[in-house]
This record gives sequence, structure tokens and C-alpha cells, in this order.
Amino acid sequence: MELPAFDRNQLKQFDEPAEFLKALSHPVRLCIVRGLMRKKKCNVSYMQECLDLPQSTVSQHLQKLRSAGIVATERNGLEVNYVLADSRVEQLVMILFEKDGCEDE
Repeated sequence: MELPAFDRNQLKQFDEPAEFLKALSHPVRLCIVRGLMRKKKCNVSYMQECLDLPQSTVSQHLQKLRSAGIVATERNGLEVNYVLADSRVEQLVMILFEKDGCEDE
């Protein structure tokens, strides 16, 4: 007997990937991730200046990315830098932008 293609009992296994994708599903957060892919690490002030958004807005987006395990912090004295914490995000974002013909130059 063939198993059904869609099994309601397996929905739980999709919770984590769905939350991961949900955290990326905002243009500002995608931009932050792309910036971290290029720069490797960055503080909130630099991001705020580049994005031309209030620091509180950038911090809220970073908190969502942190909660999803997409970014992490590194402390250097008083400075806190953000870095990508999950290699899957870099692969996923590269695929997203290659599809649209927007890959990095």
C-alpha cells in the first residue's frame, strides 16, 4: 500500500523549518542577512546607518533573527557584533537571489 503524499501526522516536523523561513520573510531581515554574508560581522549602529532605519527597528529585526538561531552575537569589549549563526541561511539566501538574477557581484 502506498503512503499518502500528505500526512497530517507529520506536520510537527515542519515547525522548525517554518519558523526559520518565517524569520527570514521580511525585506529588512533578508537585507541584514545579505549584509552579514558580505561583511561577516557587523554592529547595530553600522546596520542602522546603512539601512537608514531607527536603531530600535533594526534591533527588533535582529532579535527575531536571533530567536530563530539565524544570527548570533560576538562581544568585543563594549562592542556587540552580529554574525550569521547558521550556514543553512547563507545557502538559502544565495539560492533565492540567484533565482532572481540578483546574485552578488
